[in-house]
Amino acid sequence: MEDIFHWCREGNSIQVRLWLDDTEHDMNQGDDHGFSPLHWCAKEGHAKLVEMLLQRGARVNATNMGDDIPLHLAAAHGHLDIVMMLLRHKSDVNATNEHGNTPLHYAAFWGYAAIAEELVNHGGLVSLANKDGDTPLDKAKAQHAKRLHDLAVESGQELRKISFKDQSWLGLKTRSRDATLSRYKGINIRDLELHTKLAIPASGETWRGRWQKNDIVAKILNIRECNARTSRDFNEEFPKLRIFSHPNILPVIGACNSPPNLIVISQYMPRGSLYDLLHGAVGVVVDTAQAVRFALDIARGMAYLHSLERIIPEYHLNSYHVMIDEDLTARINMGDAKFSFQERGRLYKPAWMSPEALQKKRSDRNWEACDMWSFAICVWELATREIPFADLSPMECGMRIATEGLRVQIPPGTSPYLAKLIRICMNEDPGKRPKFDMVVPILDKMKR
Repeated sequence: MEDIFHWCREGNSIQVRLWLDDTEHDMNQGDDHGFSPLHWCAKEGHAKLVEMLLQRGARVNATNMGDDIPLHLAAAHGHLDIVMMLLRHKSDVNATNEHGNTPLHYAAFWGYAAIAEELVNHGGLVSLANKDGDTPLDKAKAQHAKRLHDLAVESGQELRKISFKDQSWLGLKTRSRDATLSRYKGINIRDLELHTKLAIPASGETWRGRWQKNDIVAKILNIRECNARTSRDFNEEFPKLRIFSHPNILPVIGACNSPPNLIVISQYMPRGSLYDLLHGAVGVVVDTAQAVRFALDIARGMAYLHSLERIIPEYHLNSYHVMIDEDLTARINMGDAKFSFQERGRLYKPAWMSPEALQKKRSDRNWEACDMWSFAICVWELATREIPFADLSPMECGMRIATEGLRVQIPPGTSPYLAKLIRICMNEDPGKRPKFDMVVPILDKMKR
């Protein structure tokens, strides 16, 4: 039986690479103790595997059951090269585990001088106390403690002891994901506990519930008739939506084929959709920096989808279909994809669609260019915090975009960088719009 955690512990790069190449495998899943593949590779010192996982989008600050992030394990086991790699990928240098220890506590205690000094150089606090009241300086040997003290003074740290403060109740830490989410495909409807109706979009009812002790969202598809052909097509299409291999894609976990009900199951995202975040009753302030991070997440997810064969006939990008994870990662929801047997001629959110997507047959569209236009509307939404064409009905909006040249207007005061990006991505000539792998490095530079 394949075991990604065993291969990571052993440093089997060939098997790990083959495992990662399967889109159904979730690199951020945890074992029984919450150790992700990145946790194990960091602990065992497999630098090439750490690099591979980080490049593929492994979560650098995911915690195991003891609240250790991979940086804790790399620092505690003396792997300087991996510590540096994790720090370059924005690992939280002052993350505390269940004992209140930071990576610096462990490096100081075990006498890994070079690691401890690099952690201090990257902002590691020498005066942060654990649950027992001990700081990293208390854990270090006298001579090394003086060196760390001097480095902290040079970097302008406040040396007064900072008492441990339990912030676990804030829910800010991100656990490695439950491996059962990526393991099961067909789900028995009797195993689902659906308790709260979330929405009734045109494509189907959405319910919140529980399955295998996980919080899930179940979408009951709105279809005219569930005949044998529909049921067969559903079984063929939903596995293509189980894309666990990218951090900016929210996969379909599994499905229930229980005529007359066809149900797709996704992981519950407590922050809701990007649309909810921007326009919901409880508004969240999204500054320009966060807007750029969201746009970058969406672009990375779409670039990955475009690198695959077109998975199903229709997927329309809009802010309703982008979910926000607990750590403010934007993820493209595969549960909102449209199956081949669903209403082919009906368009649900025309405000986000390109003119040619509203005018042409599916076979005559450049899907990548259509997606780029939709992305531009999402960026406009992020930049302005407004709903596109909020004063128009969907039918009027779609007709005017398609036939009258109706377009969103970029208001004064919009970030000039975002405004330029929106204009480029909304080029009236579909062939002149950029690809997503061209947009990603632009947004990456804007983020810094």
